[in-house]
Amino acid sequence: MRNMPWRDFFALVVSIGVVGLGLGATMPLTALTLDQRGVGTDIIGMITAVSAVGILAASPFVSGWVARFGPRATMIGAVWAGALATALMQLTDSLPAWALLRFVFGGAMGVLFTIGEAWVNRLAPDNSRGRVVAMYTTSFTLFQLIGPALVATFNGRIAWSFAACGALFLFALPGLALISNSGPAQEADEEGVRWRLILPRMPMIVLGAAFFALFDTLALSLLPLYAIRHGISAELALLSATVVLVGDTALQFFFGWLADRFGRARVHTACGVMVCLLLPLLPFAINTPWLWWTLLLLLGGFAGAIYMLALVACGERFSGHSLTSASAIVNATWGVSSGGGPLLTGVLMQTAGINALPAVMWAGAAVFVASALWERRKSFGAEPFTAR
Repeated sequence: MRNMPWRDFFALVVSIGVVGLGLGATMPLTALTLDQRGVGTDIIGMITAVSAVGILAASPFVSGWVARFGPRATMIGAVWAGALATALMQLTDSLPAWALLRFVFGGAMGVLFTIGEAWVNRLAPDNSRGRVVAMYTTSFTLFQLIGPALVATFNGRIAWSFAACGALFLFALPGLALISNSGPAQEADEEGVRWRLILPRMPMIVLGAAFFALFDTLALSLLPLYAIRHGISAELALLSATVVLVGDTALQFFFGWLADRFGRARVHTACGVMVCLLLPLLPFAINTPWLWWTLLLLLGGFAGAIYMLALVACGERFSGHSLTSASAIVNATWGVSSGGGPLLTGVLMQTAGINALPAVMWAGAAVFVASALWERRKSFGAEPFTAR
């Protein structure tokens, strides 16, 4: 880690902090505001899903924008887009208008995801990739966990809450000014690698990203409503999402160290198994406070590690422009899963019962574990892949 370009890495920490703070504040604020207006969980799931569609829609265009404007300017543009889209939600109660603004917000977040994740893997040395990527993802959740706590603190006390959340984005601009305008831009002009050549080499990566996108989006948007329906106050319900993110933040570097020491694939699979074991306990733990908070901490840590180690696997398996394409696939996967997941879960919670939430999360984790065991049996992805 001695040769790390720390100035660029700091800029990445700032950019992922913007993503985390934006998602962490606006998603529960949006869900809680709609719930207080009497909107059902199915509609709330739809509004949440629109942000994910924005992430998906932006992914194919990021390389072109980086080639034309450079990575730093592209990130700054994404920050402004996210800030304005959030602030403008203050000016209207129209659900179609909110859907459009959340679409723009999601696209801005998708730009930051794609540039940041590809870049951190280029910066990371092979022998410490797990720890470097863990530092990056830790910064994401460290800022993200502040969001629900802010909403819980200021809910009902600040009239212009969405405008205030939008303004928070602008604090990232001084940090982004430190980033060098090189690196990813040098590769953006190369001929793109076809996704059909890369996608078959990353089933575990894709399903790991899909699971965490589902888990993270549901934890921020519908977990507070799940807790409220079980009799927990709105303030504590919002803090439930924060506790999940605290577990994610606190344990990422530890899992990165484990991956560097004992092998990424082994630790990756073990985290998926633990999530499958813990999720069925949620309905039984919610009425026992110490068990509820402990369970949320552990779930946040193990689920977050699944995503972090999926990014590590990208760096292990791909290099050059294929790494950028793999990162774009990860973010397209995030868009699909975080869009369709809340939509499906909101409908199921409305029709089949509130405990559909942990059931959907468990199904996503089980599919990931199945893919991990399949890859391990096939010795899949052992050799790095570079395409031109």
